[in-house]
Amino acid sequence: MNTKPIVIACALLATFAARAGAEEVVVPMHQAEATGAGAALGSIRATDSRYGVVFTPDLAGLPAGIHGFHVHTNPSCDPKEQNGKMVPALAAGGHYDPSGSGVHEGPWGAGHLGDLPALFVTADGRATHPVLAPRLRVSDLRGRSLMVHAGGDNHADHPEKLGGGGPRMGCGVVP
Repeated sequence: MNTKPIVIACALLATFAARAGAEEVVVPMHQAEATGAGAALGSIRATDSRYGVVFTPDLAGLPAGIHGFHVHTNPSCDPKEQNGKMVPALAAGGHYDPSGSGVHEGPWGAGHLGDLPALFVTADGRATHPVLAPRLRVSDLRGRSLMVHAGGDNHADHPEKLGGGGPRMGCGVVP
């Protein structure tokens, strides 16, 4: 699948939104570790556009491939104990789901509002390709956190719950 037209379109949306004075926020991202926030990974700029929020990552030091990307409910990247073990960034809670849908359907479905398009990380460990979340506004992000997961995301609850994204790898609190 050729994703270049989508990447170009998202980049153009971010540029036009910034020029129009749209609401914008920059979220510093760090490695999620069992002891707390780890090394800085970079940042993600979230910009309102007439088509939703454009997330423009500037991240480095990630494993290459596709990674699940979500808005989580709580404004915390702290570890939290689960089953006697400290879990990185578990204090962020689950995917942002204000309607209580309880389903993971991706950014275009009727499930969690916090379901975002997956992030693509290049072979050199960088994520710079913008993604569009059509159902969100920047105001929805305030008081929440952004999460990058270790695995990909199939935007469904099958065969694994929450798209199979796996462990929390990177986290940032939205200012």
